[in-house]
Amino acid sequence: MILLQLEITRHAKEKMIVHGLTLDDVGRAITQGSKTRQTDGLLACYAYYCVAYRVVGKNTYKIKTVYVR
Repeated sequence: MILLQLEITRHAKEKMIVHGLTLDDVGRAITQGSKTRQTDGLLACYAYYCVAYRVVGKNTYKIKTVYVR
């Protein structure tokens, strides 16, 4: 099991609450989702939701936003 350190922005926290997504959901998207490169980071989509994030260190990710497709 890989331990992920997640730095979540206020915007992403608010979106997680609105859409009912958990930290486990975010981690699952990063580890198992399909990834697309963006201008400043990556977009990982898994099941019905996506997570926009940036890698800031080994196993450390800054979560910028989450949304439901």
